[in-house]
Amino acid sequence: MKLQLKLDNWQFRACGDEQWLPAAVPGTVHTDLLCNELIPSPFYGKNEHELQWIDKKDWEYRTVLQLGGEWQQRAVAELVFKGLDTYADVYVNDVHALSADNMFRAWTVDVKELLRAGENEIRVRFRSAVHEDLPKLEQLGYALPAPNDQSALGGLGEQQISVFARKAPYHYGWDWGPRFLTSGIWREAVLEGRDQVAITDLYIRQNAVNPEEARLTVLVEADAPSAWNGLLRVSCGGREWTQSVSLQQGKQRLELEIVLDQPRLWWCNGLGKPELTAFRAELLKAGEAAAQAEVTTGLREIKLIREPDDRGASFYFELNGVRVFAKGSNHIPNDSFSTEVTEERYRHEIASAVASNMNMLRVWGGGIYEEETFYRLCDEYGLLVWQDFMFACSMYPGDEPFLENVREEAVYNIRRLRNHPCIALWCGNNEMDSAWSHYEDNKGWGWKEKFSREIREKLWKDYEAVFHRILPEAVASCHPDVDYWASSPMRALTHDMNQHATRMAGEGDVHYWGVWHGSEPFENYNIKVGRFMSEYGFQSFPELKSVLSYAEENDMELESEVMLAHQKNGRGNLLIKEYMDIYLPRPKDFKSFLYMSQLLQAEAMRIAIESHRRNKPYCMGTLYWQMNDCWPVASWAGMDYYGRWKALQYTVRKSYQELLLSIDGSDGENLQIHAVSDRQEGLEGELRVRLQDFSGAVLQEWSQPVALAADSASIVFAANIAGLLEGREPRRVLLTAALLADGQQLDLKHHYFVSAKEIPLARPAVKVEEVQGSAAFTVSTDVLARGVYLTADEDGIFSDNFFDLLPGEAKTVEFFLSGKGEQDFTPAAPKGLEISTMADYVDESLL
Repeated sequence: MKLQLKLDNWQFRACGDEQWLPAAVPGTVHTDLLCNELIPSPFYGKNEHELQWIDKKDWEYRTVLQLGGEWQQRAVAELVFKGLDTYADVYVNDVHALSADNMFRAWTVDVKELLRAGENEIRVRFRSAVHEDLPKLEQLGYALPAPNDQSALGGLGEQQISVFARKAPYHYGWDWGPRFLTSGIWREAVLEGRDQVAITDLYIRQNAVNPEEARLTVLVEADAPSAWNGLLRVSCGGREWTQSVSLQQGKQRLELEIVLDQPRLWWCNGLGKPELTAFRAELLKAGEAAAQAEVTTGLREIKLIREPDDRGASFYFELNGVRVFAKGSNHIPNDSFSTEVTEERYRHEIASAVASNMNMLRVWGGGIYEEETFYRLCDEYGLLVWQDFMFACSMYPGDEPFLENVREEAVYNIRRLRNHPCIALWCGNNEMDSAWSHYEDNKGWGWKEKFSREIREKLWKDYEAVFHRILPEAVASCHPDVDYWASSPMRALTHDMNQHATRMAGEGDVHYWGVWHGSEPFENYNIKVGRFMSEYGFQSFPELKSVLSYAEENDMELESEVMLAHQKNGRGNLLIKEYMDIYLPRPKDFKSFLYMSQLLQAEAMRIAIESHRRNKPYCMGTLYWQMNDCWPVASWAGMDYYGRWKALQYTVRKSYQELLLSIDGSDGENLQIHAVSDRQEGLEGELRVRLQDFSGAVLQEWSQPVALAADSASIVFAANIAGLLEGREPRRVLLTAALLADGQQLDLKHHYFVSAKEIPLARPAVKVEEVQGSAAFTVSTDVLARGVYLTADEDGIFSDNFFDLLPGEAKTVEFFLSGKGEQDFTPAAPKGLEISTMADYVDESLL
């Protein structure tokens, strides 16, 4: 018989204090302090700066369990902590039972001999990560590179200690996130007792999967208190497989080979249904189940294809034999305090990704190995996951205890996540290979040049121990049906200068930050294209409602203390302004600047994404930085902390659609219209091209048939710009291209011949009309309306937003309330609908 008791009714206090206060588990000390009204809102104003004292204290949690005598009769009684953040000692009835030193691992200890009938106290003492790790830095004798560690904000000067703790790197601050070094019991804690055999792990290893059959190995980890003989039975969809088993005392692994005919395959969004298949494993004795376990997985074959070609080597994912162009974003934790993220918030993010036509998210290596809910939703919605291990933008220690800790962390998380069909790749780290650039002098981020040759070699040896040995061995052993990639970005694992992604090359994946960090023009997105664009981005502010959640009216200034506190990227606010001065008309005030910054960000990412997609199959993936935010802030996110879509998210939705028209006139002389198709079958349609003035009048028109091959990109129209304009003033006309098939308009694009800054604006009269019998409405205008911005009182998304509209182009728009519970987005008539355009936000002198 198995017993399980969830540990609740917790209290906490600072070590040395007398008073115990109510605590939430899972939770953190910061959120417990906030709930007890002992600190102000961490995200408001400059409060982050005032709360840095919290991580200098030790904290302890306790709960009291009332146990009956049945617990004494169990062969095993285990205390299981799914997550302890981070340096923790566990006491059972004042007896030390466990020490923990890794946030990313579960911790289990047999406490049968420490329990008693009646009252039992469980106490967890968390040691300050600051005080724990400062001595490690002093002992090492030199600082390891960790540029995102905001040690000065934490009162530590230049003493950067984040690399010593196996703790979420973003807790120490990042260039989009605050510094909050949390402590606490951050995942579930339970007491489990049993006196018979148990199944402690069930893994469905997918050896070969195709539409005809799935060859699988069922791996069962069994734990027997004593020798046990019986039968292993595996069942799936009405079929059963059995084998006799003989278990010894302790843990052992059982294997059973099975074949499923005509399996229902799991597909990513855009390629098919993400079919899920349930498996049950049972250990039977005399026909009765002594133990059982169930898993639901998706049957699929996922491969990273890297094959030499005439331009280098390919880099793309193949799912069930079908080439996938990866369309997606980089995911960071949804909150600085991850225990605050509900299933509803996870669902909103995943549903937003699917509504934006994505098929992949990258779980970036400076956050956390996400909660089970995240991966389950990715499974259900058909989102592939590029999964980083939790190492980012730093160099780490290489002593044996640290390396063993990393090995245990890797094995635990791979085993925890390996049944999720969404997992497409395990990646060792974020940006460390290229930042260090061991095989090239004066390349990378200038890290290694600060060290002697001897220390350089030691740090690289330590790096290789983790990312070239421990992690790939763990993946090969625990999850062999998914590939491993040592670092992102990287060209190839060559152990020479050709390994590092320090320049654009025809192989590997690319992080391109020339636009933004390098202040390069947007047009460079059309030039700097690699085989797989796994990072690139541009910042904006969130909308006014979100900004007012952390700032007052008198803070509404680009360089105010609060705005700077909520801009973690150094010159970020000024960079936005510098780019805005180049590409957009001058906003009339700071609130208008918020709106204009979103248009700027959206335009940058539109250019980048369309360039990547036009270059398929050379380029086969585009994951912009970033999907979401962990607090309300100016950042690269397309969806702010509150889940509100920025202009970027609406642009992504259109730029990632299955059929895309992309107009490129970036060289100033020639114009090309590209058609991109991700469909697995060909398409025959019609291309209509119009040269129009801003009143909507058609000045010239072309029409021609187009035939798009399956999974292709091609030029379907080309012309000399001067010939198109025929002497007309470029800033007063635009080109419109439409792709039609079977009487339907599949895509429509506007192309301007000059930047938005140069286009004369008139104040449009925008008209809204309800569509009878539905919650939809149509929007029309009397003159060119740029950046039409729709808002409603309730949080939700529109089917389109931040769009341009010409007279004669009535657009039908729907509104969807943000989902509640298990819902995604619910159609509804928007309450308090308001509409504005770019003309409402620019300096009055420009109208």
